Amino acid sequence: MRRVSLGGQGLVSASLGLGCTALTGAYGPADPDEAMRVVLRALDGGVSLIDLIDADGEAERLVGKAVAHRRDEALIAAAPRGVRWAGAARWEGRCESRPEDLGRACDASLARLGIERIDLFVVDPGAVGVPIEETMGAAGRLQDAGKIAHIGIRGLDGSRLRRAHAARPVAAVAVEYSLWQRRAERELLPVARELGMGVVAGRPLGRGFLTGRITSPVQLGPGDVRRQDPRFSPENLEAELLRLRDAQRVAADMDIGMGRLAIAWLLARGDDIVPVPSTRDLVHLEMNLTAAGILLSEAVKDSLAGTFPLPDD
Repeated sequence: MRRVSLGGQGLVSASLGLGCTALTGAYGPADPDEAMRVVLRALDGGVSLIDLIDADGEAERLVGKAVAHRRDEALIAAAPRGVRWAGAARWEGRCESRPEDLGRACDASLARLGIERIDLFVVDPGAVGVPIEETMGAAGRLQDAGKIAHIGIRGLDGSRLRRAHAARPVAAVAVEYSLWQRRAERELLPVARELGMGVVAGRPLGRGFLTGRITSPVQLGPGDVRRQDPRFSPENLEAELLRLRDAQRVAADMDIGMGRLAIAWLLARGDDIVPVPSTRDLVHLEMNLTAAGILLSEAVKDSLAGTFPLPDD
């Protein structure tokens, strides 16, 4: 698999990563043994970046076991999780980046993963109501202590991204980016590229929408996090499926699945972008891996971009 540089600080990754949100049941029941096989097969297939940014502590434990004897093959991306300390090596709640909590959150992730250093620690300094510089300073101290190798950012616009980078060099931006969700192209990606940052493209399959397998909210189980996503409401999903059908015709003409086409489109957006599709299924993983070898013509890329145009807002 092709290797790419995530930013200018020496962080090198395979062109396709693995997201871990699905491994512990966020998108439906997940079998731990199958999830372990997914991580190991991803490494066998050349994947290096293991994205735990939106995953939970159980996913960190699972990945830690999977990479225990293959640490040199894996780049671990993690985020501080939560606002509540709940006992030894356990950090609960949503991802947040209060400067005073970063150290404990990092230590908890290191303990769950069973590693000495996180390769990319992704903070969200815009979500906590304190100066960005304070959060970046706290992350920088973790970097100086050798607990993290590189700092990543999420949740910022272009101007605040500049502030964060001025306070402490940022290696990569983590953002939702797909054919279905292109808002990052308006401001964030140009600024990231200007500053020499890589892009970790989360939810590259639109939480499964771009695979074409989700045609009704009824398919989502009671514990599925997509039930809280307004894009999967009955009225929104019905409208979006009309556009998806146009893209599916392009995929059919190329004799490939829609999911593979969506990943290939994202890979074609630049060598600084690493999509991290999440799956709990080995068959789906194999399909994702083959997308790295698909080349798209300019006509196909333009057609897809026209079907899911950049939004006005």
